[in-house]
Amino acid sequence: GTNEKTLIEIIANRSNKQRQAIRESYKQAFGRDLMKDIKSEIGGNFCDLAIALMEPSALFDAKCLYGAIKGVGTTETTLVEILASRTNQQIKEIREVYKKEYKHELEKDITGDTSGDFRKLLVSLNNGARDGSPPNEEHAKIDAESLYKAGEKKMGTDEATFNRILCTRSFGQLREIFRQYKKISKKDIIKAIESEFSGDIEMALKMVVRIAECPPSFFAKRLHDSMKGAGTKDDALIRLVVTRSEVDMVEIKERFQAMYKSSLEKFIKGDTSGDYEKLLLAVIS
Repeated sequence: GTNEKTLIEIIANRSNKQRQAIRESYKQAFGRDLMKDIKSEIGGNFCDLAIALMEPSALFDAKCLYGAIKGVGTTETTLVEILASRTNQQIKEIREVYKKEYKHELEKDITGDTSGDFRKLLVSLNNGARDGSPPNEEHAKIDAESLYKAGEKKMGTDEATFNRILCTRSFGQLREIFRQYKKISKKDIIKAIESEFSGDIEMALKMVVRIAECPPSFFAKRLHDSMKGAGTKDDALIRLVVTRSEVDMVEIKERFQAMYKSSLEKFIKGDTSGDYEKLLLAVIS
């Protein structure tokens, strides 16, 4: 029989790296696969969350991307959420793990399932080629000017310029570019994107901007969206809690409180139950 309380304590209070070590020592001690044992003992969302936490991070991201591409209808926002918020190194690892797991390139699956400017943006993000140098005001002015010329200032929009700048500049540099843009244009970059683009590419560019501006605010909103209204989007809730738990969860909880005048804990308690709820709360604590 499973002791759920012990399982929650073991899984929740460890880093992903430590969980990998636990899997290894479990195999050595019992000659069995911990993941298989978890799956045979528990079910539902509690099981999905436990398994997600036990997966190596890059593999979990790869599986989420695969599900977003190959599931019923492509889940566009999930593709952008993952590819736009990971570091160059993480994206490199995701691509490697994806190829190992699914026997084909992530890029090929992305291009096979999307089209137009949205496809180009995803391919750029999937290259994981963000510049790592510190923010530079002069360069930011030049880029802001380029964005202005590519969008508001001309008839028809030059998508390639938006793509290039939003996918290859660091978040710190993008924040500086957006500041400079507002000086030149008198409207902020989100408003500019809304007037110049539509459909998936508009959604994706806005997501990249929001992530660059403040990842914790972006993820607080994503968490809120996964729980508001009727029915919880559990796959999203699990993905967000698992992937941010070792990154910026403290800041996300602060932003959540400020944005929704209620704690993330309170939302989770109102929306989930049982061991699933307990494990979620333990992971974000």
